[in-house]
Amino acid sequence: MNTILKNKNCLVTGATGGIGKEISKELASNSCNLFLTSTNNTKLIKLKNQLKKINKNIKIEFLSADLTIQEDITELIGTINKKFSSIDIIINSAGVFMIKSIEKSTIDDFEKSINLNVKLPFILCKEFTKNMIKKKWGRVVMIGSSSSYSGFEKGSVYCASKHSILGLSRALNAELKKKNVRVLSISPASTQTNMGKISTEQDFNTFLNPKEVAQYIIHVISFDKEMIVDESRLNRMTIK
Repeated sequence: MNTILKNKNCLVTGATGGIGKEISKELASNSCNLFLTSTNNTKLIKLKNQLKKINKNIKIEFLSADLTIQEDITELIGTINKKFSSIDIIINSAGVFMIKSIEKSTIDDFEKSINLNVKLPFILCKEFTKNMIKKKWGRVVMIGSSSSYSGFEKGSVYCASKHSILGLSRALNAELKKKNVRVLSISPASTQTNMGKISTEQDFNTFLNPKEVAQYIIHVISFDKEMIVDESRLNRMTIK
């Protein structure tokens, strides 16, 4: 267990997704208190029970919400503030992935992608980094993608949002790191999750393991000295 993370209060969005779930497990193993959110209440209950088996002593709260809707975001923030005195770590894992040609993409597609992949992390950072700054300790993780650095066919909507979250992460880190609030962009290549299964033109077996992605994230947010990680691109090395 990493003592730096012990008793820290953590918010995980997209907590029942492939990467979000594994990060939640790693945080529980490190004795972090958790506020979990996703769109599926049944999966949240199941995840809470799994996490309690990992560590029965931590506090776990959750809320099912559609975080593309402002009213649900407002409810989420209000509920968190009632349940926790502050948030020390934000894991922005919620996201939407789509493969559509520009001809078939709609304005609604674009707005949904930007709202969930970019606007939501901005709102959460604006709300919860205030106390991090006061305490002079905080960590924010933006789950990006290899598409934060490149583009692919029929990926205009998705790539636009992931390029945006990289820019947001870089700007916030430049602003906040001097106050020991570190904003990290972690950009995995295709990962073995339900979202990853949408990429039908690639071999799913060659994708990153979400548990390894989660373990890497826990490692880098645990640094508490002068050395920091600003951003990381994660790829799988195939050994033949």
